Amino acid sequence: MALCSLSRAFQSLTVTCSKVSPSVLRLQPATSSLLPSRGLEIWKPPKKYTINPIGMRKTGGRDHTGRIRVHGIGGGHKRLFRMIDFQRLRYEPGLENIAFEEVVTQVRYDPCRSADIALVAGGKRKRWIIATENMKVGDLIKTSGHIGRMAVFAREGDAHPLGALPVGTLVNSLEVIPGQGALYIRAAGTCGLLLRKMNGMAVVQLPSKRQVQVLDTCIATVGRVSNIDHNKRVIGKAGRNRWLGKRPSSGLWQRKGGWAGRKIKPLPAIKNYAKLPSANPPPRS
Repeated sequence: MALCSLSRAFQSLTVTCSKVSPSVLRLQPATSSLLPSRGLEIWKPPKKYTINPIGMRKTGGRDHTGRIRVHGIGGGHKRLFRMIDFQRLRYEPGLENIAFEEVVTQVRYDPCRSADIALVAGGKRKRWIIATENMKVGDLIKTSGHIGRMAVFAREGDAHPLGALPVGTLVNSLEVIPGQGALYIRAAGTCGLLLRKMNGMAVVQLPSKRQVQVLDTCIATVGRVSNIDHNKRVIGKAGRNRWLGKRPSSGLWQRKGGWAGRKIKPLPAIKNYAKLPSANPPPRS
């Protein structure tokens, strides 16, 4: 009896679907040409550098196909984006071998990152950089790519190659590939430690206690990143998280798995970014 009723239900479903127009039943693939343009296009800053604030459009955690890739993101207060120049060693034409100085003209809050940013001016250009802990308006910061026989006198805010800094220096805005720009140690209140230098390489301890090995020509900024009290802020209410673009969780209770509880694990192995040519190259075929 149950089987007969189930077959009748399937037959009625088939008949009902056959009466619907074919345009409704046609499945459209979720391709870039069929999705709404506003949810499809991912906002990207312009390629030409500017110090002017740029209007930024929110993605809501969606990728270029319009699907949600990161949950818990959406809404929030409107923000203006300021392009940060993470490549401190950016020479001007004709000054390739000369260290240059810049003056700090402004230090301000940035809504798009946890650290404060500073507007520096030198020569014929201005640019935004990540501010250090004690950086203030009127300071002179030096940038140099020279590695001498003696270690330089490290001042906060200056940028030098790791090979030119003394061992034990606190650094931030660390490059892992020379000329690529800062990739590590850019969050508020963080700093790394230059542990040792050897054979054209340098080992830096990251804020996570992990160690990375890079070429000693990689540029790093001396000191700690600004806004060191960022982790001590009090949200106060759920509405402030919504202002920051954080949506509440679904409320579904989830059992704690193996991730819960304290674990004592050894530190991961040192991560090597220095690719030096080998002393014994492979024979040519």
